[in-house]
Amino acid sequence: MRIRRVQSFLMSYPLPEPVELRFHGGQRTILKRDAMLIRVDADNGLTGWAPGPASERAHDIIRDSVAPFLEGRVLADPDALRVQFSNTPAGSPANRQIYCAVEVALYDLLGKAHGFPLSEMLGGRVRDRIRLYASAGMYQPVARYAEEAAACAEMGFKAYKFRPGLGPETDAAIVRAIHEQARPGFEMMVDAHTWWRMGDHSYDFATVQRLAEEFSDCGVFWLEEPLPPADHQAYRALREKELVPIATGEHEPDEAGFYDLMETGAADYLQMDVCCQGGFAMGQRIFAQVARHKLKFAFHSWGTNLEVLAAAHLGVCWPETVVEWLEYPIYSTGAVRSMYPFPLAAEILTEPLEIRGGELQVPATPGLGIAVDERVVERYPWLPGPWSIFRLESPPETYSITADHSIQWIATSKSES
Repeated sequence: MRIRRVQSFLMSYPLPEPVELRFHGGQRTILKRDAMLIRVDADNGLTGWAPGPASERAHDIIRDSVAPFLEGRVLADPDALRVQFSNTPAGSPANRQIYCAVEVALYDLLGKAHGFPLSEMLGGRVRDRIRLYASAGMYQPVARYAEEAAACAEMGFKAYKFRPGLGPETDAAIVRAIHEQARPGFEMMVDAHTWWRMGDHSYDFATVQRLAEEFSDCGVFWLEEPLPPADHQAYRALREKELVPIATGEHEPDEAGFYDLMETGAADYLQMDVCCQGGFAMGQRIFAQVARHKLKFAFHSWGTNLEVLAAAHLGVCWPETVVEWLEYPIYSTGAVRSMYPFPLAAEILTEPLEIRGGELQVPATPGLGIAVDERVVERYPWLPGPWSIFRLESPPETYSITADHSIQWIATSKSES
């Protein structure tokens, strides 16, 4: 089987109205949501699909570096092709990271050719299901968080992750409100990435520690990215307090960062995004080290159902004692009120994911196991520009972000006068 063509498609869903969200010391505006679909065609008529980082930078790398390398080559061993690409002039660290997103489509293609599910091409599944946590909740009134958590429990999820950032006292009140109404066995995760993005209003270490102490009384399952991600020493110091489990990883720029988190004892849960941070091969290496250090792993997945499906195939190749959770974003639909709508997330697949009791049943049919609906490419044309904007009060600055999760800030405007 020879690779005939490699393509990537950028797509955007503009929100009907911009979502304006006030946080402590600023405002976040969400304008749209973006996605990337990667297509690899073979000379036997088969097609492989993958999610990718929804940025023009990634699209250009695929077009100018990855596609010219892969097109015309025989697809028999994806690992060998990756090693060969790494040894070419185009195989820079940044390009290798994007290549690994394309590699998901190579595995999908190979699985279809051999009649095996993608997970069997990654060493073989050891289970058929992976636990999902519902991910939503962003800068809203205290009661609204509790309502959203209850709605996620009604949907069958066993855990709910939310994003505070309304000031220390209000953040603590949110956690108490969710804890007071939560069912037994329903877990609560706090994603605190806003705490270090508020300029002069960002929480200092003492404030973070105080909140962690309060959260521990409410049984918070983990506290995610409460400090600047690059400050591994601060994470280690917080974890040594043994207040709540610490989760981090989605902003690590390279593999060495994950290893440092583990070696220095800076985290309890490691998080990685398959489509943005290194794909299947890097995931497998990180899982092995997570197991060696007796830690846990939880996938970051903040996009489409295709991203969730791809991550799940990798996750079920490891036991739950190593890969415990997979993030499942909860977008607004006709039946669910959540952060905002993002219909592209579900429409990218021809069938819904099979979720029972908060667990994703991973398909056992060839490749990814669910067909991609490529009509989404025409249905959601690409709109350049950031999807989310942070405006800070002090210092008065504006930051823009795109879908490259490992990059903390994509663009920085000049300080406003």
